[in-house]
Amino acid sequence: MASSNKKINKKDIGKLLNEWSQEFTVFVPSRETGTATMAKWDGKDTSFLDWYRNTVVSPKANILPPMEEMFHFQKDKEGYHIELPPLDGHKQLIFGIRPCDANALAILDMTFNDSYEDPYYLSKRNNTILIGLGCTNPYDSCFCTSLGSSPTDATNVDLMLTDIGDEFLIEAITDKGKELMANISLAEEATEADEAKAKEAREAAYNKVTRQLDIKNIDEKLLASFDNQDYWEKIAAKCISCGICTLLCPTCYCFDINDELLKGQGARFRSLDSCSFPVYTKMPMENPRLEKWRRVRNKVCHKYEFYPMNFDVIACTGCGRCIRLCPVNWDITQTLDIVPAKA
Repeated sequence: MASSNKKINKKDIGKLLNEWSQEFTVFVPSRETGTATMAKWDGKDTSFLDWYRNTVVSPKANILPPMEEMFHFQKDKEGYHIELPPLDGHKQLIFGIRPCDANALAILDMTFNDSYEDPYYLSKRNNTILIGLGCTNPYDSCFCTSLGSSPTDATNVDLMLTDIGDEFLIEAITDKGKELMANISLAEEATEADEAKAKEAREAAYNKVTRQLDIKNIDEKLLASFDNQDYWEKIAAKCISCGICTLLCPTCYCFDINDELLKGQGARFRSLDSCSFPVYTKMPMENPRLEKWRRVRNKVCHKYEFYPMNFDVIACTGCGRCIRLCPVNWDITQTLDIVPAKA
């Protein structure tokens, strides 16, 4: 039986990206700025195929930027006049997104498409194509398999590429993906041998994820331990409240809103914020999370208790960024492994 999938030689990836550039703004893994992130395709550099494991800054930044202008305004004797910017309607294609980050966007969708539909986020999200690239060399800090996923999970991408040696197997997942694959001039039909190689690659990648986390009844354990101050103080002891774990997390979405006004005109911006910061919940009369342990508790419980209560999914994909990029080696998996069964 012939395969419905296709394959493409790795040497032709640059040509493929140039083809897609005719229709989309294409983003690929890049470290030109010194930090690995998704950057605009320059038309020639495919070296990321050799060094890319995952970006430091997740592809979330392409849809929920660290800072985003919401509108302009002018002030005169009659008051304020607001000018809304046109919603971002350009089509973008993110090439090489890892399954953990694609799954993270699906989680963010639940927040920004809930009772209030966020037009800034959704305008970008609805105009984004995700080309997944199976992860063949996960970090030892990755734990996606503990959360029901895998390094080659194709659930939330449009096209999925799997490394099978000198070529990539291409699998269409969505209707958008099928349309894209049908128009790839450089692709060939995949054979049974190619499918077998892809299966082996998927199994090998899955087995490379050695960090394990037992999430059974984790929400109940966190609820029972919510008032266990001794536990949370112990967990928070070495945290320095720098916010790296939240600002780089692909599922964190908290933001602050500020106005800039100069000589009668200005703009309103929203920028990513972190519940790790002491001023995050500060109000004129109080700060309900003045102590560090309360902020750490909120960070952990939001992902593994509060978010599941609202959306029936854990707001963590096991990407491991918060582990490998923490300056004091704070580890979410170690934290959850020792949650007391009761206070």
